[in-house]
Amino acid sequence: MATQITNVSEIDWDHWQPEQTATLLFVVQNNHVLLIVKKRGLGAGNINGPGGKLDPGETPLECAIRETQEELLITPEGVSFAAELLFHAYDFPRIHAFAYIATGFTGVPQETDEAIPVWYPFERIPFERMWQDDRYWLPRVLKGETLKGKFTFKGETLVDHTIDTITA
Repeated sequence: MATQITNVSEIDWDHWQPEQTATLLFVVQNNHVLLIVKKRGLGAGNINGPGGKLDPGETPLECAIRETQEELLITPEGVSFAAELLFHAYDFPRIHAFAYIATGFTGVPQETDEAIPVWYPFERIPFERMWQDDRYWLPRVLKGETLKGKFTFKGETLVDHTIDTITA
């Protein structure tokens, strides 16, 4: 059996290929963030931002908005890019994700067959119910940083990570 790579530094990121491209979107207002309890799919039962896989021909931004509309029945507004996230694992798909922050929305967040909406104050985000990587990058994007993160997982356990600030 081949040795499994566990450290970020062992991966040739220049030639790394994801199996999926996906998005996350976080609506923020008054030092609160709108998260979801995920009801199905990868990470079901966990708390995260709305998001999902890109449809053919769709940009990451279009995907983030569409997924938020589908999962919460709201349309995000004031959407800006927040992070590029690369997730490497052997026992679930390698994912290239794009995260966005929205400063507003139209509609009323509602439960759907995919998600239950929940508002959390920035200082009480339930990281113990989220993917382990979130505690390292989400607080930083909520403070306005733009990031690029690389993460390695074994199962749902974060093994290693690096996070760099993206400057314009």
